[in-house]
Formats: sequence, C-alpha cells, structure tokens
Amino acid sequence: MERKVGTVSRGIRCPIIRQGDDLAAIVTNSVLDAAKSEGFEIRDRDVISITESIVARSQGNYASIDALSKDVKAKLGGSTIGVIFPILSRNRFAICLKGIAMGAKKVVLMLSYPSDEVGNALLTYDQLDDAGINPYSDVLTLEKYRELFGENKHEFTGVDYVDYYRQLIQDAGAEVEIIFANNPRVILNYTKNVLTCDIHTRKRTKRILKEAGAEIVLGLDDLLTSSVEGSGYNEKYGLLGSNKSTEDTVKLFPREECKELVLDVQKKILDATGKHVEVMVYGDGAFKDPQGKIWELADPVVSPAYTDGLIGTPNELKLKYLADNDFAQLSGEALKEAISNAIREKDENLVGNMASQGTTPRQLTDLIGSLCDLTSGSGDKGTPVVLVQGYFDNYTN
Repeated sequence: MERKVGTVSRGIRCPIIRQGDDLAAIVTNSVLDAAKSEGFEIRDRDVISITESIVARSQGNYASIDALSKDVKAKLGGSTIGVIFPILSRNRFAICLKGIAMGAKKVVLMLSYPSDEVGNALLTYDQLDDAGINPYSDVLTLEKYRELFGENKHEFTGVDYVDYYRQLIQDAGAEVEIIFANNPRVILNYTKNVLTCDIHTRKRTKRILKEAGAEIVLGLDDLLTSSVEGSGYNEKYGLLGSNKSTEDTVKLFPREECKELVLDVQKKILDATGKHVEVMVYGDGAFKDPQGKIWELADPVVSPAYTDGLIGTPNELKLKYLADNDFAQLSGEALKEAISNAIREKDENLVGNMASQGTTPRQLTDLIGSLCDLTSGSGDKGTPVVLVQGYFDNYTN
C-alpha cells in the first residue's frame, strides 16, 4: 500500500535528567518505549534529536558567577571594561552580565539600537525617523536616549532592559555608563579593554576593534573556556549558548564530548532494532518570529554535535515547478509518474537547476534542529528528545 504520510515529528517524554545520568541509555530507552507505547516502528534514517539542555545537565556543565567574575578579572584587568552588543535577555545574558560586572570596577555598556543582534527591540525605526536619528552613525548617551525616547519596555517581557541592565551592574558593585551605538570603534573612546558580546558577528567585531587599536579584545566565547576552580566550561564556545540556571549559576553549552553521545545513541538503536538512525544535539532553531521580529538563534550554532549522515544540505526538486513548467500538459497518473521519474533521475547536485529553486538550501542540521525546537518547545512539555521520521523521504517513497 502506498504511504500517505511524509515527515512526522514526535516529542518524546523522558525522565528528568541529572548530572551523571547515562543519557545515551535514557534517550535510547525513551525512544524505544515511545515506539512500543504508540505503535510505530523505528526506521532507517530516522533522526533522534536531543536538546542541548539535558546534554549539558548530564555533563554537569555549570559555572557560578563567582567563577565567571574571576575569569573576567584575570583576562580583562578588573578595571574599566567595555561590554558591547549584548542581547537583551533575562535568561541568556542578564546572569552573565552580573558575573562580568563583579569582575570590573566600571562597565561601559554599549547597546546596539534599535534592536539587538537577534531582534529584541529597544526602539522602532519609526521612532528613530521621528527623532531624526541615524543608527548607523549617531551615538547616544543614556541622557539623550531618555530625552528622545523615554522608557521603552520589551513587547513580550515588559522589561525596560536599559534600566534593568544598569541596575544589575550597580548591584554587582561596579560603576556603570550606558551608551547606544552600532559602530564597535566607539567603545574605544571610553576604554581599550573590550568584551564584545555579539554571537554571530563576533569575529568581525573583534577584527575591527583590534585594527582600531584596542588593547584587549575578548568575546563571550573567550570566557570560561577552561575550568575556574572546578567550574564547568566550554572549550569552544565559552559563555556562548549559556542559560540562567539559578540566580548565581549559568548552564553552559554542551562540551565537545557530546559527539560521543550521538554516536553512542546511534549504536544503541542499531543494536536494539537493526536500524541505522541519525542522531543530533540541538539548541535554538534558526527561525524568525514575524510579530516580534525576534530571530530565535541565540546559540552559536543550532547543533553542536551530529552523526555524519546529517552533513550537507537538501538536494530536492520543487514539485510545483515541475507541475507548472516541465509537465504542465499532464495530469492525473501521467503527471504523477512523470514527476516520480524526474525525482528518481535527478542529479546528485542540483545547484543552479531552475527546478530546485526555492527549496531552502540550508544545512540539514539547521532545518531539522528548527523543526525539533518548535516541537519540543522551551516550557513544560517534558519532551527534550524529538524523533523525526520520513525527513529524507520524497514523493517516490
């Protein structure tokens, strides 16, 4: 019988994960138990995706803000530091800012505007236009910002992040000065020691600052790259991808041994079922909210570890293009057979082929990770593992 269902994404319920748990065994058993309970079978090329949160938790990859402050002081000198381009987030950055401020005498906080890197807005472009402000060149003091725009609360959280961050820095015992600018060179008018907190543009920002004469330039990826007095760490990403755990602790992005985890789960499923599945660890998906204009990806990558079958991009033909162009004269079974043959005979590389336009040539891990992030959510669903079936099928399967 012809299959009538394509891709299916299932959230898999799991136990609450704690440090030291055998995560590979828990993930494998949870997927197999779900299959038995719900009456579906594991197939070759199914994708098992594990949220980064439970991976880091099982690794015990946590650090206190005291450890962070010591690292900041050792690497940035402990005097006046420029903290530039942070995202506006209580979960992602506020706890980090607290630790950073504890490691400095003064923080010059430079916020990008009208929004941060991932789209959290301080202002709208209409507000800038009405005030005659050019965000590409104008530098605003806190006083000028308040004079022109007053208090601006985040659309979803209701937080005035300017005042929230100011208070955090002061409560941590540091002096604070806040400016608004989008040119990283501006911070050098205040200090030569700079911590740039952008995520996806950090390499360019570091280069610009170094070329402009900064003495010390670090990114969030340069902090907690090794253990500080027994703390967690991430050798590749440092603080990038971290989340608030408690009022004094951050959970870091999973360390590089999570590659061993995905290979272990893959082997355990093969041993239990005879099926060769793909496995990945995923964090934030790469998608944008049309209402709030927020780009979800606050992690440095969607997937820090995955099996080799997830390397690459889709190689797909656009069915509606074939139906409207190559086979416009056909219908019914003749159209179905013609399209099926075109799919079976397609080239291994369709780059430049008009019939593949609009098929989103993104990394497989970014696409699948986004699907999984939307499936699992970030709240109380209790499904930190997602099983995706049929993703690699096409019209002929």
